[in-house]
Amino acid sequence: MKNILVLFGGCSSEHDVSLVSAGSVISNIDASKYNIYMIGITKKGEWYLYEGPFSELPDDGWLSAGRLTKACVSPDRDVHGIIVERETGAETIRIDVAFPVLHGKNGEDGTVQGLFQLAGIPFVGCDMTSSAVSMDKIFTNTVADRNGIAQAKWESITKYEYESGEKKLEDIAARLGFPIFVKPANAGSSVGISKAHDAAELKAALDLALEHDTRILFEEFIDAYECECAVLGNDELFTGVVGQITPANEFYDYDAKYSNAASVLNIPALVPEETRHEIADAAKRTFKALGCSGFARVDFFVTKADGRVLFNEINTIPGFTSISMYPKMIEAAGISYSELCDRLISLAEEKWS
Repeated sequence: MKNILVLFGGCSSEHDVSLVSAGSVISNIDASKYNIYMIGITKKGEWYLYEGPFSELPDDGWLSAGRLTKACVSPDRDVHGIIVERETGAETIRIDVAFPVLHGKNGEDGTVQGLFQLAGIPFVGCDMTSSAVSMDKIFTNTVADRNGIAQAKWESITKYEYESGEKKLEDIAARLGFPIFVKPANAGSSVGISKAHDAAELKAALDLALEHDTRILFEEFIDAYECECAVLGNDELFTGVVGQITPANEFYDYDAKYSNAASVLNIPALVPEETRHEIADAAKRTFKALGCSGFARVDFFVTKADGRVLFNEINTIPGFTSISMYPKMIEAAGISYSELCDRLISLAEEKWS
């Protein structure tokens, strides 16, 4: 049987979500076809081979529920796997495919992907370059503009530009108009994002975003429905049934995504069928423009006034929890969670063979 490495946790604001996603992934990988190895990364950045029940992953229960042994992915291609620091000495375990279930920084941003590429280990999802570009909202918007993908008006600023006065908030507000969304360029699951309704809130929103990054994105407010599309594949792309989010909060922030059960998920989206087709086509175009492979969730706005489809953002390792949209949209298109995991592993082997 092939050896599959599932990587979870990580130094990220989305550490806890990763644990839940990883538990769902592990429970749906066919254990009769694959040997599953689990490496957990603590919030401090410690790496351990975890040999215990995957049901104990949530809330960092894995740290006390099973055997933990220091381990790491070796960049040495001759090893082609992990090195485990056993009491009797170093043990090497060859890995056939890695499945990183790491959301946000230090997991979805190309860092881990670069490690697997150095090691020569096939891995699920986008490569280092597409992961890094897709994680960075400013780079992503730039690529979308270059490829004619419609999106909201936007501006950006760096910490230096703001503190030096090279760029001014009042100029950004004049161009975009209130309300304005303020986002760290590199953060996932709406962490550090605010909706500013006036100059005072814009300043506060910038201060919050700067706690997470030194490069900040500003986007005009779009009065719209929030729709999402799951893309699966390398060259030949498959899309799930387009879904729609009705956030419990003012916008789809971290709490609305993972904590507040009042958020409503509609699959299919409550927009005309032709609009769903337009979203699916735009999702494929975005996926290709960013050089993605394996899978990604692409998010859009559908304006309430005239039904225009505008690109919002892309997630190259979307949530895989039991309430996450990506597996639900794929399942609605006829592919079960278990089959999805199997396909993702096959796509990784196909890409890196």
